[in-house]
Amino acid sequence: MSIIKKLVSQTAVYGISSIFGRFLNYLLVPLYTYYFTAAEYGVVSEFYAYAGFFSVLLLFGFETGYFRFRDKDQPDRDVAYSTALCFVVLVNLGFFILILLINSRLSAALNYAEHPEYVLCFSLILILDAVAAIPFARLRAENRAFRFAGIKVIEIGITILLSLFFIIYCPKLYANHPESWIALIYNPDIGIGYIFIANLMASAFKFLLLAPQLAGLSWGFDRELFVRMARYSLPMVVIGFAGIINEMLDRALLKYLLPYDLQTNMKMLGIYSACYKLSILMSLFIQAFRYAAEPFFFAYAGNSDARKVYAVVLKFFVIFCVFIFLLVSLFIDFFKYFVGEEFRAGLEVVPILLLANLCLGIYVNLSIWYKLTDRTLLGALVSLAGAALTIALNVWWIPLLGYVGSAWATLVCYGSMAIVSYLFGRKYYPVAYDVKRVVAYITLGIGLYFVHGHLATAVAWQPWLLSSALMLLYVLITVLCEGRQNLKPVAVYNPDRNG
Repeated sequence: MSIIKKLVSQTAVYGISSIFGRFLNYLLVPLYTYYFTAAEYGVVSEFYAYAGFFSVLLLFGFETGYFRFRDKDQPDRDVAYSTALCFVVLVNLGFFILILLINSRLSAALNYAEHPEYVLCFSLILILDAVAAIPFARLRAENRAFRFAGIKVIEIGITILLSLFFIIYCPKLYANHPESWIALIYNPDIGIGYIFIANLMASAFKFLLLAPQLAGLSWGFDRELFVRMARYSLPMVVIGFAGIINEMLDRALLKYLLPYDLQTNMKMLGIYSACYKLSILMSLFIQAFRYAAEPFFFAYAGNSDARKVYAVVLKFFVIFCVFIFLLVSLFIDFFKYFVGEEFRAGLEVVPILLLANLCLGIYVNLSIWYKLTDRTLLGALVSLAGAALTIALNVWWIPLLGYVGSAWATLVCYGSMAIVSYLFGRKYYPVAYDVKRVVAYITLGIGLYFVHGHLATAVAWQPWLLSSALMLLYVLITVLCEGRQNLKPVAVYNPDRNG
């Protein structure tokens, strides 16, 4: 099996499960946006924005550090794994104690003094997910993609079932039979809090499924190895934190920077967050690719043709991402029904966010230069520069352009980071990327999008027919440009031989 086919198969396992699971989870977006107001959904979006920041801080980059220092020769006694796991457990235990001490004050500061359970519940979700990240990393390193994917899908399935139970079934039963058993487990005053409760219960069950991997704690804690892992991993915290700023800060700032009252700001936040979900297909593919690519890049780095393979991977990655961009953008009249009518006012940000995520995916590909050369500190500086740009543009554009300014800020940030990462890569880890063709495919996708917008108003075509014709045109152009020779095997991949 060629190396490209191996990466594709790994991405497919992660991707199919991720897409299937996340698509099921995505069906919760209509549930939330049809059953809750935009302002209420804004509360959920705000907490998940905060969760992004804490998910990085509570893991301290040791997920990537484990990939770098894991014992490939003795996988049954990998001290790097137990060292990382012990550290993450201790960090999260301290975080839980801190939350218990300051919960009431923190809830009041966030304007949720009447619902301190929101903070506590979400903190427990963060802790369970952070500790579970290390066992998940081990599954990825051992190429146990099916177990990894299975647990992820089960977690999402439980979240969906519990959400349906608490949001649809319980209110109806409580309204008709308030004196029945339902009063013991359901309180209508909790409202959107049941979204958090469903997530917490699913995270707890996921944690139980990972119990066999937690047995690695008995392998001990190596202080010397911990210092080496920390030196490598801590810059990854900066990179991860900066990445979360780029991805989530807009939803945290909208509440405070939009020039309206708090209720209206929360409504705008809810609209923007729901429309952000419409770029889910791009995000899913990038996430699946990242799961498969990170261990692959490390494992294949020692091969003589590694840089050639990395260049081919980027090109086909961009081809598929542009396809996703066109699929969602050209058929937006279909995708819009996945959110409630109140939320469709923000559809104009969807193409912008799709392009932003495409640039993020390119950056993920290009970031191998600092991961493979152990220049994580320099990589952190790139991420920090992107974070600074995100903050500056959001502070500048949100008061002027509203949530559209946040979408443009995200695109500018990820685009700039991809360019800077490419330039650094040429110096520290040169790869002959086919830049002209990559740029040409992105330009083609954007051009077809604008052609669709012009023809949709100028020509009396059925919208779906016009969109389908332009999608077919893109596929034909890419097939003609690439040809069958680019699909030939590049090398034979043996995970045991290549690490």
